[in-house]
Amino acid sequence: MQRDPLDQPGLRSQALPLGGSRDQVDSGTAFNPALSVILDGVYYSEISGEWDSPAGFDSGHSHSHGHGHDHDLDEGFNLRETELAFSASVDNYFDAMVILALEGDSGIEVEEAYLTTQSLPAGLQVKAGKFLSDIGYINKQHPHDWDFVDRPLVNEFLFGDHGLQEKGVQISWTPATPVYTRFGVEILQGESSGIANYEGSGSHTITGYDTGASDPGEGRQRSEVDFGLEDKSGPRLFTGFFKVAPDLGYDHAAQFGLSYGYVDTFQNVETHGSGRADVWDGDGWFAGLDAVYKHDSGGAYGHGNLQLQAEYFMRELDLEYTNVVPTGWNRDGGEVADQFSDRRRQDGLYMQAVYGFAPRWEVGARFEALGLTNDSVVPDRDAGEFESFDTSYRYGLSTTWRPTHFSALRAQVNYNDFAKDNGHTNRGAEVMLQYNLSLGVHGAHPF
Repeated sequence: MQRDPLDQPGLRSQALPLGGSRDQVDSGTAFNPALSVILDGVYYSEISGEWDSPAGFDSGHSHSHGHGHDHDLDEGFNLRETELAFSASVDNYFDAMVILALEGDSGIEVEEAYLTTQSLPAGLQVKAGKFLSDIGYINKQHPHDWDFVDRPLVNEFLFGDHGLQEKGVQISWTPATPVYTRFGVEILQGESSGIANYEGSGSHTITGYDTGASDPGEGRQRSEVDFGLEDKSGPRLFTGFFKVAPDLGYDHAAQFGLSYGYVDTFQNVETHGSGRADVWDGDGWFAGLDAVYKHDSGGAYGHGNLQLQAEYFMRELDLEYTNVVPTGWNRDGGEVADQFSDRRRQDGLYMQAVYGFAPRWEVGARFEALGLTNDSVVPDRDAGEFESFDTSYRYGLSTTWRPTHFSALRAQVNYNDFAKDNGHTNRGAEVMLQYNLSLGVHGAHPF
């Protein structure tokens, strides 16, 4: 089997990779399945400024700090994510991987649970279950494998709080060529909030009381508003990716990738206390480029190593917007007050560099731009069209100390320069201190 050239010993910035490569999962010598635990704690502080989401990216996304089931942080101490990973070679035909995430005190989530085939001919491999998509570069990585504390904005806001994480099937092909190349297609259920949000048919009910009633609680009234959406069976999301890694010798490695996806159903609903509902219904597609370069200097414990990484993604949604309002008390259905449709396009990128300035020490810098084209799906009901906004930027600096392959301590500062809905800017700085510890046997991770 051809080895991923970016996964050579000494070229990885982290020594404990996890899940999803073409390399077979080890059965473990002490355990079967192999078991590992990742501890991820963060101290977070907003040291200045305001903290609203980038303009134009609110719909279908939960970004407020400390709310929703995502990787956002409260001010102070956070037990962000405790990750439990189980992996094993099931038999001569299949490997299996299960990754559970305990996010703070909110419960357990199955982040990934999938099988991969071991021995299909001609470089073919099938993955089935729930997994992180192979589009782009960072999407398939778990938080403990990032070089910064937080996920890049473009991945978070275009695909969702967990990136493109779906149930489905992936078929990949690594041909036996002198240059490493990999092709893949994915057939996915279509549930990711950023690009494939799905609601199905439904309604919501509001209640009130007749002000002329003589006693409190008397004269209760209700009204049900139907969103007007139809159920659509899965799969609803289809992606493809291509990766190529030219041979640059033992000390250098690079990989370049292309990604594309089409979603045949995008639905979203926002309800309001007045009883009205904002409803979006349509379809969309996305495309992206990614590039990674790594240099192994040969220095002790990563001293002199360099990693450069960049991604660009764009999505286009073709949506019909409807403002549905109640028809009156004790009546069901709702009526359309406003309706219009359009194709809307948004994009974003990040570029980052990480350098080993001393044995076991790294420094990193990251630049991000979100909404270079920012034609959002936020409705302007008075104008009868969707709104457009300015570009948001974020700048990050980090330093990491890796005492061993099993632990890392990181400090990071971000400066946000986000566009606001009213045309102004929303500037602020934040600081994060992180510990990341790994216990037990860890399976293979794609570079």
